[in-house]
Amino acid sequence: MESTRSLPRSRSCSVVRFHGSVLPGNRFKVAFLLPPGASSSCNKFCFAGYRSHVLKSYFRLAFEMGGTLMKSLMNKKTLWPIAAILCLGGSTRAEESHDGFDPLFDGKSLAGWREAPKGKVAAWAVKDGVIRGEGKENRQVYLIYTGDEALEDFELKFSYRMLTKGNTGVELRARVDKTGKRDFEGYHADLGHVGIGDGVLGAWDFHFGQDTRQEFPCQRGTRLVIDKKGKGHHDKITNSVQVDEIKKDDWNACQIVARGNHFQFFINGKLSSEFTDKLDGKQLTKGFIGLQLHDKGMVVEFKDLFLKKGKP
Repeated sequence: MESTRSLPRSRSCSVVRFHGSVLPGNRFKVAFLLPPGASSSCNKFCFAGYRSHVLKSYFRLAFEMGGTLMKSLMNKKTLWPIAAILCLGGSTRAEESHDGFDPLFDGKSLAGWREAPKGKVAAWAVKDGVIRGEGKENRQVYLIYTGDEALEDFELKFSYRMLTKGNTGVELRARVDKTGKRDFEGYHADLGHVGIGDGVLGAWDFHFGQDTRQEFPCQRGTRLVIDKKGKGHHDKITNSVQVDEIKKDDWNACQIVARGNHFQFFINGKLSSEFTDKLDGKQLTKGFIGLQLHDKGMVVEFKDLFLKKGKP
């Protein structure tokens, strides 16, 4: 459970973060209202029964929003109506630009992440408020999000920049490769320095176990359909992102959408590549998200990581 100190600040208040909808039957989160041990998500309103636990939080909120509201909150009869108004009108800066998305990175630490496989020297750290991966050994190493290692459908937003040449990317629906061919198998959104390979930057790659299934190319600008027999069919995407639209040595905004067996990869607001996996019984249906560090000597940074679970 997050404390109020760890919550990101908003323009209207610094201690409240709400997610989703307040319509009956819809799911939403109350980031600071619930007492230790209570669930942070529920249906409808979850306020009943927590009045005594959250009073201090409301007083802190009132202090930051002004004395008039403080006086209103002192009246218990108005406490919950005001809370409902805050649910409807209060939002954080993250929500305003990332509606319904939860932040995965606090800007200060790797809380909620783990490095795997572990080497002699840590490859991932936080520097100047961003996640930095530095290849210090001749091996691939991932930074895995631990908040949910069995993710199914989701949208992931993030920004990255390459400070050197190298190969990186995001592994999704990933799991341990039991065949031993590689550390993990999964679907892989390819990133790297501008100029890497032929259509590699912005491509989909496939990391499957030894002799489990065929791996297909799905380069930038390509739409791939893997049919029920495991055969690949490629088409060209009209108006896909071009390599000169991807910034060199600077930040690029990315979005990955995983919906059932359909996957899309966007860079700087334009579709880069997508695929549909129809091979029944061989699809990867759930797994973890992992940021990849591929080469020794390379440096890559990530920031603004936000996740929305469920079908977009």
